[in-house]
Amino acid sequence: MADMFSCCMSAQELEERNRSKQIDKMLSKEKSLHRRQVKILLLGSGESGKSTFLKQMRIIHGHEFDDEQITEFRTTIYTNVIKGTMVLCDAREKLAIPWQNPENDKNFRFLLKYNNNMLLDPTVFADFALVVSHLWPDGGIREAYERRNEFQLGDSIKYFLDELERIAKPNYVPTKQDILHARKATKGVAEYVINIKGIPFRFVDVGGQRSQRQKWFQCFESVTSILFLVASSEFDQVLLEDRVTNRLVESRNIFETIVNNKCFTNVSVILFLNKQDLLESKVERVSIADYFTEFQGDPHNLRDVQVFIRNMFDLARRERNKALFHYFTTAVDTENIKFVFQAVKDTILQDNLKALMLQ
Repeated sequence: MADMFSCCMSAQELEERNRSKQIDKMLSKEKSLHRRQVKILLLGSGESGKSTFLKQMRIIHGHEFDDEQITEFRTTIYTNVIKGTMVLCDAREKLAIPWQNPENDKNFRFLLKYNNNMLLDPTVFADFALVVSHLWPDGGIREAYERRNEFQLGDSIKYFLDELERIAKPNYVPTKQDILHARKATKGVAEYVINIKGIPFRFVDVGGQRSQRQKWFQCFESVTSILFLVASSEFDQVLLEDRVTNRLVESRNIFETIVNNKCFTNVSVILFLNKQDLLESKVERVSIADYFTEFQGDPHNLRDVQVFIRNMFDLARRERNKALFHYFTTAVDTENIKFVFQAVKDTILQDNLKALMLQ
């Protein structure tokens, strides 16, 4: 019967019908794919490690960065070096720390020639790298660096300054470790899809600064899981935005808002207490009890500090029937993130399966 009907149709009508069937098939496939898709929202305050985690997902799952992206990372690294050194020089002056070598004041003045519109290629950067190589070993700059919790300085600056000789070479190409340390504030929403065992994982990275948080709400639809990142080493630092609020307190307040939001009743919220490498080194010399008077235990014992920070966030949850999934992470450590994500992935896939069964 269908063949008889096809015979009565013109070639054009037949072509249109076949095209319509193909479109329906594609839409059906797209719908099935969308239903199986895992949407993971990366949330947390500024500089908590969300973008670094997303870079790790690419590296771990073999998604290489192209030449254009690598060149962009190189420029970001050059900028991190110059701006970071400028911040250290400015802090030295404001903290009234004298130069070890007074000649370095000239080097600082040269650094002030930098502006955001400057095209930073290897040749231009070489001139800045030369003066930075004199500034970084100066005792005055080192003393300012030791007091870095008193001003706003990126975590990666020491890594790059210690690697300056390599970075300043004319043929420099950033390594994966360099790319993980490269710091550029996320503006707006960045999405990346990675296919894991036939299931598309859509990672959504949203800027963490206060000015960016109003954009979070537009990403809340169809979320499978939220990975909430905390820079656990920042217990002695204040926000860039107001220079008053303790960064760990700010993170805890945001977490409280997210974890108790009715939109996420059926969404797993997984806590990443990040920057454990920095926390470990900081605990040796800084007492968390000076910033959190309620702390009980040994302020120089890493485990005591970890338990205190975890409990800070755990107590923010009103729903006490579910366990808090939490992990101590170092986002720049690929092996650590690979291990943690393996465990997290199982939780996320179970949640996704439950959601599909309810549809």
